Amino acid sequence: MTKHAAFAAEDAAVAAPAPAQPGRRFTSYPPSSCRTAAAQGRRDPGAAGAAARATGSWLNAVPRRAEHDDWMEKHPSALAGFESMLAAAKGKQVVMFLDYDGTLSPIVKDPDTAVMTEEMRDAVRGVAEHFPTAIVSGRCRDKVFNFVKLAELYYAGSHGMDIKGPTPESKHAKAKDEGVLCQPASEFLPVIDEVYRALTATTAAIPGATVENNKFCLSVHFRCVQEEKWRALEEQVRSVLKEYPDLRLTRGRKVLEIRPSIKWDKGNALQFLLEALGFADSNNVFPIYIGDDRTDEDAFKVLRDMGQGIGILVSKIPKETSASYSLREPSEVKEFLHKLVKSKQSTQRD
Repeated sequence: MTKHAAFAAEDAAVAAPAPAQPGRRFTSYPPSSCRTAAAQGRRDPGAAGAAARATGSWLNAVPRRAEHDDWMEKHPSALAGFESMLAAAKGKQVVMFLDYDGTLSPIVKDPDTAVMTEEMRDAVRGVAEHFPTAIVSGRCRDKVFNFVKLAELYYAGSHGMDIKGPTPESKHAKAKDEGVLCQPASEFLPVIDEVYRALTATTAAIPGATVENNKFCLSVHFRCVQEEKWRALEEQVRSVLKEYPDLRLTRGRKVLEIRPSIKWDKGNALQFLLEALGFADSNNVFPIYIGDDRTDEDAFKVLRDMGQGIGILVSKIPKETSASYSLREPSEVKEFLHKLVKSKQSTQRD
């Protein structure tokens, strides 16, 4: 496989393993340490050729359809399986974790224009009224906050390496929760800034390539780069990183991610936040994590290993995942959030 083919594989359909089976109290208890996706025609030569192509296309579609159906059986729609999810969560505290890009906002060519709609913001606000809610993103925490604009949430930026609780005036937090809760990669800040400058200069010759500084990690976006340039872009990135052995390179959806080589990811962020909320080793919590990216798999795996809660992958095509359920796109995420709020409101009326 060529390197640019490897990039494309991120959006490819692949077989997937079977998923794992599956009050209002927002007081925070910060833990001691944060380190711990054939028609018929006339029989002329042209029509015959078209019919053959149509037949071949239809035959090729059959296994793809079968593969999709098999994947959906293993990772059913979270909307279709909503009642089953509610049954599993009965009597437990739901805690909501949401990725941003591709989950609350659509994937766009320019990352700076990935703005969520007011309808989505209202949906997230409604969920946060009833359940502790966190945004877990690869973006810089401040940038995600400026997109979401909801002070009552927890925010985990830089793939969970920059976590902060709700503002003191929020109903979710105590007065003592004013500072940053967790920044396990603080020592890497000077290196990240240095590599950002080097990558910005090195990739400038490739049209469409952009480098985003997410404070504790970097993102090299190539969604607007011609495919024949993908390999050259990766080689340029790797050439810079040779001088920085403490940084590692991973891939997302049309993006290269540069992160510190520490054992900390979105799964660790999920665990940290559960502990901060007082649910460490608790059987009375039901975490729900919704995300669309390869980096969200770390959180899905944590939930699978815990045997609690559910992971929901946002994807229109089959992908290998540890998530239990799926949603096709942000509009379905919004619908799911609305259903969750309506269910809670119904329970409160009863």
